[in-house]
Amino acid sequence: MDWGSELWDQYDIIDKHTQSGLDLVEKYVKFVKERTEIEQNYAKQLRNLSKKYSPKRGSKEEQECRFSNHQAFLDILNEMNDYAGQRELIAENMMINICIELTKYLQELKQERKMHLSEAKKAQQYLEGTYKQLDNSKKRFEREWREAEKAAQYAEKTDQDLNATKADVEKAKQQAHMRTHIAEECKNDYASQLQKYNKEQNQFYFTDMPLSFNRLQDMDERRIKKLAQGYVLFADTERHVMPIIGKCLEGITRAGTNVNERNLPSSSLSPFSTTPTPSPANGPPSPKFGRDPLSYCLMEINKTVKPRISSFRTLKRMPVDSEGFTHLPPEQRRKRLQQKIDDISKELQKEIDQSEALGKMKDVYEKNPQMGDPASLAPQITQTAQNMERLRGELNKYESWLAEAGGRGDSIRYSTHSLNNNGAHNPNSPGAISDDTDSSQAIYTEFDDEFEEEELAAPIGQCTALYNFPGSSEGTISMQEGEVLFVVEEDKGDGWTRVRRNNGDEGYIPTSYATITLNK
Repeated sequence: MDWGSELWDQYDIIDKHTQSGLDLVEKYVKFVKERTEIEQNYAKQLRNLSKKYSPKRGSKEEQECRFSNHQAFLDILNEMNDYAGQRELIAENMMINICIELTKYLQELKQERKMHLSEAKKAQQYLEGTYKQLDNSKKRFEREWREAEKAAQYAEKTDQDLNATKADVEKAKQQAHMRTHIAEECKNDYASQLQKYNKEQNQFYFTDMPLSFNRLQDMDERRIKKLAQGYVLFADTERHVMPIIGKCLEGITRAGTNVNERNLPSSSLSPFSTTPTPSPANGPPSPKFGRDPLSYCLMEINKTVKPRISSFRTLKRMPVDSEGFTHLPPEQRRKRLQQKIDDISKELQKEIDQSEALGKMKDVYEKNPQMGDPASLAPQITQTAQNMERLRGELNKYESWLAEAGGRGDSIRYSTHSLNNNGAHNPNSPGAISDDTDSSQAIYTEFDDEFEEEELAAPIGQCTALYNFPGSSEGTISMQEGEVLFVVEEDKGDGWTRVRRNNGDEGYIPTSYATITLNK
């Protein structure tokens, strides 16, 4: 008998669809696991990268982190380390909230599906068993009915046989009656089995199987809903850490914007820090005007610090034939001695500037030990003090020779601050100048008198202004776009060129603000 092949075909389709949905859940779990592994490996590589390029404690790179560009790179490494932590958090949350939860739920769905299939099979088997009983009862009824018909025919034949005895006839009738009774019992049993089967068949097709279908459909709907939640969690897991990742990226941006290409750390402590001239709209970047002596102490402590006056005047040193210049005529000797005194005074001022920078840097180290060890500056402070004492001795010697030669004896006086035991400056030492005295003003006053007597330097080329330049800073000269000026001193690498107008006005302009043509 065909047991509702169409119904079971539909049931198989639903079961295959359910199995396909379970396979999709399992596939998604594997996908998230692989994504988790990628996140973990990515975070691990980021941490290794941050550790690789982080300066070791006490190394030269750690000392260089005092500079803004070095510190910015260190901040970027720290932010990347935090960024790696967020990637690890993403991997951990995906593993816990998606992989583990869906794996556990997948096992429950498989057990539920197995239970529903088992119930459907039991209902089918029970219906098949009822049908077998009905079939057996039918076959027995058919068999007994045939036997009863044979017995009745035999009894009738025996009764009509003239040779048969009365006992044979009675026996044949009794046999026919017994067979008929048995056939009636089989008939009744068959009718009962038929009613039972019809009832079970109705229960199977209209109750058990629809209920099984509904349960499978409900299970599949819950599976789809749970899978959709897993899809949402995949995005939410990363979205939840986006604000922190955004802060990490903002920290990297902030580290880049905090880099100051003109002034290095502690440049505000230097008396020589200058404010750069702003660039015009859509114009080239403003060049760097001057250098920071304190930065030079940090980077090139033993190199000569370029004094500020070099940005305005270029002094020519005359070669010295012999000490004291006694071989020269009196007037020339006085000029040479005066020039030598001025040169020594400038060298002395350089050492004083350097000692001031060292002292302030030591104060910064004492207040902020993380920036450096104050004791590391002791050799430089000692060397600078010795250089200052040596230059003062030479200055006194040349001044005495100038007095003997009948000179003015009024050399350029620079502040001669001395250092106390802590590396700070002692303003009460001999020859000290108060803090409110503008030493650079004395430099410019004395040298302006001397340069007034010099002849103007011959031009070495011409330049044409590309932009308007206000020339508001000291030592600069204004110019208008398209104006032609004479070049008297080319750029020395600091971004400024010295020019002159026809009326004799001289000053510095940004090199990037003009087209310069030098004489061949």
